[in-house]
Order: sequence, then structure tokens, then C-alpha cells
Amino acid sequence: MFSRTPSGVFRLNSWFHSERLHKRLSLTWISLSLVAIGGAIVFYIFALPQLLRLRIRTDLSWYDLGAEGFGPDRSYLSFDEESPKIEVSPPGAKCDSRYTFLAPRGDSIAHPGPMILDAAGELVWTKWNSGTTQDFKVQRYKGKEYLTYWQGDTDDNYGRGSWYMLDSTYTQKYEISPIGMFDGDLHDFQITSNDTAILMIYDPIPVDLSSVGGPELGWMYDGVFQEVNLETGELLFQWRASDFYSLADSYHPIGDTGHGRTSAYDWLHINSVDKDSQGRYLVSMRHTHTIACIDGTNGEVIWSLGGKRNNFTDISDGAATDFSWQHDARWRGSNRLSLFDNAAYSNDNPSAVSRGMMVDLDFEERQATLLQSYEHPQDMMAVSQGNVQVLDTGNVFVGWGHSAAFTEFSPDGEVVCNSHFGASAWFTFGRVVSYRVFKFDWVGNPLTSPEAALTPNSVFVSWNGATEVASWLVETWDHRSLTNMTFTAVDQVPRDGFETEIPLAAEVDSFFRVRAIHSNGDSLSVTEVLHRPPVSSEEGLYGNPWALGAVVLVALGCLVCGVYFAVHRRLLQRSESSGPYQLVPRKDEEDGDENERLPL
Repeated sequence: MFSRTPSGVFRLNSWFHSERLHKRLSLTWISLSLVAIGGAIVFYIFALPQLLRLRIRTDLSWYDLGAEGFGPDRSYLSFDEESPKIEVSPPGAKCDSRYTFLAPRGDSIAHPGPMILDAAGELVWTKWNSGTTQDFKVQRYKGKEYLTYWQGDTDDNYGRGSWYMLDSTYTQKYEISPIGMFDGDLHDFQITSNDTAILMIYDPIPVDLSSVGGPELGWMYDGVFQEVNLETGELLFQWRASDFYSLADSYHPIGDTGHGRTSAYDWLHINSVDKDSQGRYLVSMRHTHTIACIDGTNGEVIWSLGGKRNNFTDISDGAATDFSWQHDARWRGSNRLSLFDNAAYSNDNPSAVSRGMMVDLDFEERQATLLQSYEHPQDMMAVSQGNVQVLDTGNVFVGWGHSAAFTEFSPDGEVVCNSHFGASAWFTFGRVVSYRVFKFDWVGNPLTSPEAALTPNSVFVSWNGATEVASWLVETWDHRSLTNMTFTAVDQVPRDGFETEIPLAAEVDSFFRVRAIHSNGDSLSVTEVLHRPPVSSEEGLYGNPWALGAVVLVALGCLVCGVYFAVHRRLLQRSESSGPYQLVPRKDEEDGDENERLPL
């Protein structure tokens, strides 16, 4: 029983106060704990998987960390498109001098399409294509070099489009589609030494998928390829994977696919077909981890390398046949092949490392040997796409597909030149990708004219696709006739990358043009006539950095002085109003005037 004395009342109030405080603190801690637990769950479910996808290393540059963006690019004054900023390592790398062919795309690419870069990463040619562009390269047909690529859409989870062939003037000469009621698939288009073409098709067909956990009345994408005569359109050969392989050969989980024609189960996923001089087709089937050799006469499977039907003993302790989710299998002789081993198809296994491979096969003994492996110095994991190209120097060129990089190796696997066109720490997010990357010689002679952009004291000039320009010649009007204008050469400067800045000499005071000059001195083309307006006093002020700087300094000085005097005057007014006498409001009870103030 509590005392009624004042001290007792005080103790009682203190007890109630402490109890309420204790309850408040308990509720606060419970609330904070629940918030922390909820935050940890959200972090674990949503944030942690994304953080684990980052490929952080101690040797990454600011470029690789994304300081310049996921896909750093550069723009031009005389040209509307952008090109990637390439980071090359190691310092002083001796990259192959030929042109690089790629088709960048992704959320960080503003204008996707085919693109040619020189060995220094400078833009040579690009074209903004609608939809998706893949497999951009140079191929030979009837003794001439053509640019070839696939273009189409992938809205239904597979490619629907056509293949295009452009000549050296960048003029489209051929558009190729499969024979029959098929859409052309995006993965591969090969012109053979016999001037025929191998085309790929993903054909959705109805099938019972219950054996792999799908619907009994389901759909799957069957892998089909055709060889056709490009000139006549004649179908020369067709092969269908389901005639020789079964659903049980696949490693790809069916998930929620297979319920409709546009969401068919992709059990096989053909992504390359190559043909050798003996008429054998080499087929890469990604989702079965298999490379198959197909008889070019009857379509029978001669052998399978890798996967569940592997026919070879691996005498490299498994290193020659343990590839998975692979791309781009190519003949490199009668008993040698190359491929790109992705080693992953998702980001679930962050320890997976992709590689290029060279494999020797002994057909009599049925033995496979890993001749050489080509691995990125940053342990790259490309969950899709990628390719391996053997250059005529013996070096091996690897495009890392889903990772925005390409690397040149010596034959024994040493890195010669490593190039990135995206921030490598973020590669697994696929912000910038290129299905394949190649090196080729190329001579481009566009039918367009060079483009130019004027500034007060310079002209910027470029010519999309031109590879033969050695220098630019500035020609100014001789002021004789406006109806029949003639020009005189006043300056010549070497070509400097894709876009060259040319300071305008004093002689260029009205109309002028810029001419593209070949290394042999021949004229290639010329810009339209440009007009350099006379330099006015206003233009002279803004064109002179010293005069402009003086004006800016005067303006800033006036602004600072104005602000200072305004603030100083305000402070003086306040100091004068403060003192022993201060006005305070007084309420007049008789007339209710609240505005009258009397001194205290």
C-alpha cells in the first residue's frame, strides 16, 4: 500500500513514469528490430543477388568501375551517331591492325547497329538499324567482299528476320530468307567456299513435353538449318535436330515454357553451323552441351563431342569435353575445331569462367585433346553469346559476347591486346553486349559525301565508312563568280581519326569546301559548299577566350560588390534600430487599435 504523503505521491508518479518510459523503450526496440529484420530480408532477396553479380577486382580501372558510364561513348559535331570509347590494355599493346567488326546493343546503347572500328578504337562506319542486329562480319561471295549481318526482332524469344549483304559502297545487294514458311534466325549465317549459304531456323512444333515436366500438348523450338543456292534460291540440304536428338539430351530446364507457339521450350538451341571441305557440317547445340558432326549427304550424326552422347575419351582430364552452354564451333582443319565455352547460362554460378578453346580430335581412337585454352585476364563470365576467330597471323581473337570486351591472344594463350567497350564490373548486367566480334581487312568507298560542321574558327569533317582518306584539303572560293564558282587550295591536314578538326586560315573568309584525298594524291570526294560568315565584333568577343574571361571577371566583381553593399546596408539598418528604446505593441482597450506602439 502506497503512502499518502507528498513524498509517497512523488514516488508513485515516478514509478508510473518509469513504467511508461520502459514500455515506450520496449516498443521502440521491438519496432526497430522488426524494421531491421524486414530490411535485412529485403536486402537479402533483392539487393544481395545484384551485388553478387558485380565483378569487382583490385586491378579495375575507373573505366571498368563505371565512372564514365556503363557504356562510355563519344559523339561528333559532323555526324549524328555515337561510337564506343574503347579502353585497351596492357599499355603499349600491339593490337592487330585490321578493322574490328561488332554490333553493340543493350540498354546503354542509344543507337544499336553494325559498326566498324579501327585498331585504335576510332569509328570507321556505323548504321542505325531498327530491331536487333547480330553476327556482323565480312564474307566472300563470288570473289567479292561483303558485309553480312542478321536484322530482325526477338519479341517471341527467338529471332525473326533476314540476312543482309552490303557491298563496299555500303549498298544492300542481297536480302536472304530461308526456303519455305520459316523465319530466319539470328544466330548464324555462313557463306561457304562453294558460294552457297547456310541458314538457321528455329521452328516451333507441337510435341509431348510431359517427359521433361511440361504439358502433354506442348510446343518446342526444333533446330533446323538449310544450305541454299544464293543465286537461284534452290534448297540444297536441310537438317532437323529432332530426327536425331531427343528431349532427354537437353540440360536446359523447361520452366514455364512450352505452353504455346510463341513460348516454346528451347531444348536444343542451335547457334552455329560450319561446313568443311569434305562436306561435313559442324553444329553447336548449346542446350545439350554438344557439338555434332553431320554427314552432308544423308544427315546422319557421325559423332558427338560433349553432352550426354559424347563419343570421345577426353585425354586432357576432362578439359576438352567439359564445355557447357557453348557457342561458335568452327572447323580449324580436318581434325581440329575451335569453340567458345560459356560455362554458364545464368548468373547463378558466379565462379564460372568462360574461355575460348582449341580441340584436337583423333577419330580412329575417338580421343579428344584440349590443345589450348584462351581465358580473359579478369576471369570473364559470359552467360551468352561469344566467338573465337583464328587470325592468319596465328593469333586467336575472342569476342566475349554478353560481356563488352574482345581479346587477342598469342597462339599459346598469352594476352596480346585486351579491349573493353563497357564497364567490366557491370558486365553480368548486360548493359552493353555484342553477339560476336571479328577482325577483318576492309575497303569502304561510300556513295555519300563527307559531312562537315562549322564553328567560328574551325571546320569538323568526317565521312562515314570511308577507309581510304589520308588527308583533307581545304579549298576556298576565289571570289570571281558566284554562278560558276571556282576554288583554290589553301590548306591540307592529315586525317585524324573519324572526325578531323581543321582550323580555318585567314584566307577562308566566305565560301569554301573540304576535299577527301587518297594517300596517292587522288581526290575521293568533296563536301558541299560551306559558308564562313564574317567575324562580327560580338563573335570576336565570344571567339576570344581572353576577352570573354575579362568580361566574366568584371561581371563577377560587380555581382560580388553589389551583394556586399546590399547586405552591409541591411545590417546597418538593423544596428541602428536596436538600442535602449524599442517599440513594442500595446493593446488599446478602448478603441482596439493594435497598431499603436509606445516606447518603453
